[in-house]
Amino acid sequence: MTAVAGFELAQLLLVWAVVALAAVLRGFTGFGFALVAVPVFSLIMPPTEAVVLSALLTLTISLLGIRSYWGVVPLLPMWPLVLMAFVGTAAGTLVVTVISASRFQLWAGLSVILACLGMTLFRPLKQPLHPVFAWLTGLLSGLMNGALAIPGPPMIIYAMLQEPQPHRSRALLMTFFLAASLLALASYSVAGFVNMHSFGYFLAALPALYAGDRLGVYLFRRFGSALYRHIALAGLLALGVSIVVRALL
Repeated sequence: MTAVAGFELAQLLLVWAVVALAAVLRGFTGFGFALVAVPVFSLIMPPTEAVVLSALLTLTISLLGIRSYWGVVPLLPMWPLVLMAFVGTAAGTLVVTVISASRFQLWAGLSVILACLGMTLFRPLKQPLHPVFAWLTGLLSGLMNGALAIPGPPMIIYAMLQEPQPHRSRALLMTFFLAASLLALASYSVAGFVNMHSFGYFLAALPALYAGDRLGVYLFRRFGSALYRHIALAGLLALGVSIVVRALL
């Protein structure tokens, strides 16, 4: 069977479908790209290649839509999040070098389920969170960023509590994930994970990424996040459970 950028045709079609779905979700809600993509990537490539591909695509989609979220939330209050994410990402990168593929899939699937629970159980607070939560969230997100390229679950919960307005919550998540993807790629480069195969995978997935992002942004502007939030939650939960079951079998 013909291979494209290291993918067999069936694998390439799967990657396109997953990347497009993840990009639509991310463009609409501000989160979810890595939550959808990484568990599926890990089914067809080693963990180190899966996290690099996810980080490259997350950085690209963050730059593609930067005008839709940049400046919506102030940057200065985010520095504890980013600083601790840097520390956590460096530490988390060590984990991905020793974790098995099945264990990687298990933790990735559990991360998706955790994010779904966070979106279900937590609601915005009337008062801002204590600053210590920003430091803790940044560290936990960084650890997951380095180990799984999935910084989302702790950050999603933080954004749900901190920002009651959907457009501000979306902007906070997108701004943080831009920084997190840069930190992850820097850490993966130092660890030697990034190679020519990484860019081949990236280029193969790029058309689906662009199409999905444009559709997601359009849906957000047209419909807002109320209806799609429930659909996204159900889809993510189903994905997380299926990945965990597969990892345990």
